[in-house]
Amino acid sequence: MKKRIVIALGGNALGDNLREQMAAAQVTAAAIVDLVEEGHEIVIVHGNGPQVGMIETAFETAARADRHFPVLPMSVCVALSQGYIGYDLQNTIRMELDRRGMKNPVAAIITQVEVNPNDKAFENPTKPIGGFMTKEAAEVLRVQGIPVMEDAGRGWRQVAASPRPVNIIEAETVKAMLTAGQIPIAAGGGGIPVAMKDGQYRGMNAVIDKDFSAAKLAELIGADMLIILTAVEKVAINFGKPDQKWLDTLTIAEAEKYIAENQFAKGSMLPKVQASIAFVKSSPARDHSEPHAALITLLTKARDGIAGKTGTKIVVS
Repeated sequence: MKKRIVIALGGNALGDNLREQMAAAQVTAAAIVDLVEEGHEIVIVHGNGPQVGMIETAFETAARADRHFPVLPMSVCVALSQGYIGYDLQNTIRMELDRRGMKNPVAAIITQVEVNPNDKAFENPTKPIGGFMTKEAAEVLRVQGIPVMEDAGRGWRQVAASPRPVNIIEAETVKAMLTAGQIPIAAGGGGIPVAMKDGQYRGMNAVIDKDFSAAKLAELIGADMLIILTAVEKVAINFGKPDQKWLDTLTIAEAEKYIAENQFAKGSMLPKVQASIAFVKSSPARDHSEPHAALITLLTKARDGIAGKTGTKIVVS
C-alpha cells in the first residue's frame, strides 16, 4: 500500500562536518529514492545539531575578531543550517532521481515552526548542539554561563532551549508540493523557532527537536506514517546491559511505561519515542483506513521497516 510518509533523518544521515555531510547525503538520497520509487509520498525532515553549533561558533568567533560582525540569534543560525543542509540534500536526491530516470521535483523549504513563548523549556535548556567536547572543555563553557550537558555517554555538548512545536507555518506549502508529485525537505533542524508577537512571527532563541517537528508536520499533512531514522536498527530496553532486549513493536502504553522507568536516554532515544507517541496519538490518516504508526530504525533499513521486516513499530495498542 502506498503511503504518505514523513522521514526524520538523524545525525548519522548527515555527518558532523561539510565533507562528511556531502558523502552521507549520497547514501541518504539512495535510501529515500528507494521509497519514492515504490510510489510513496515522502517528506524529509533533518536534524542540524552539529551544523547549527558550527554556524553559531563561527559567527561568535568572527564577532570577537571584528565588532562589525553580528552575533546571530539562534533562530537565524537554524535558518542558515536549513539552507546549506537542504542544498546538499536536494541536489543529491535530484541526482539519484535522474540516475533512475525519475523526474520528481525536490526542493528545500525554509520552514518556520511556532512555539509557545511560555514553554517551560526556555527555563531549562536540554537540546544538544554543536560537536562533542571533553568534560574539562565543557566546564570552561559552564563557568562562562553557557549551558552544557553530558550526551548519552558520548561526551559533553552545549545545549539550547528546546520547546515543543505547536504549529508548522509552511505545512500547507508541504501539502501542495505533495499534491503536485514533488518531494519537500521541510522543518530542517526542527524548524526556525518563532512565536507570534505584535501581529507577526518573531524568532526565538531555541532549537526545536527535529523528531517532534516531524511528528507535528506528519499530523498536519495527514501522513500515514512517521519514520525516525537513527543509529540503531531497533529500540531497546536495558540498552548496553547483559539483559538488553530489542523491541519489534511498542504500544503507547508500553512506551509510556518504559519512559517512566527511564529506559531511554534523554539525549538520543527518548525524544524519538516521545515524538512517535505524539504522532500515533494524533488524528487518523487521510483515508482513515488504519491507525497511525511510527517506525524507528536505521536509514538503510527503512524500506524493510515499512514492509514489517525490521525496526521498532510504535502503534496504538
